[in-house]
Amino acid sequence: MSDRSVVERALLREARPEDDAAIGELLVDAYITQYAKKMPEVVYTEDRKRALRDVANKRAISTVLVAEVDGEVAGTVALFPPGAPGSEAWTPNTADLRHLATGVRYHGTGLSRPLLDAAESLARQWEVDAIGLHVRRGVQGVARMYMGRGYVRTPEGDLDLSVVFLEAYLLRLKG
Repeated sequence: MSDRSVVERALLREARPEDDAAIGELLVDAYITQYAKKMPEVVYTEDRKRALRDVANKRAISTVLVAEVDGEVAGTVALFPPGAPGSEAWTPNTADLRHLATGVRYHGTGLSRPLLDAAESLARQWEVDAIGLHVRRGVQGVARMYMGRGYVRTPEGDLDLSVVFLEAYLLRLKG
């Protein structure tokens, strides 16, 4: 499956309630598969899997976008507005980007690009100053992807959650 054909066939849209189960399973599968390859020490608890599958709650407090390919939910990303419950943004007027994932069979096809383009466009529509996000320490490929888009490592936003250390990145949209 070529990168170009997948991206060209992708329909980006806001998630609907009937997408919740597919998005939840996509997130669990993508996170477990990718982290198992890159960081075998990472273990996802049943509580964490349950939280990833709770897409309805996420849709209630953020905008969840999906990339649909040939009628299948193939990728997703969530953007939390400034001040939303559960937001991990550490600077004022900053959207929080979370849960970017593509289905395992779409890894490496470039499908994350249009998802990020759409989320960043939405943040600009919201007129926020920046987009913040966190990357698990040690996942350099993911960090490089974001830095290639202009996100800057911002240590003051780091989160040490005892079981995981998350490194902060910020994309300034204004001044």
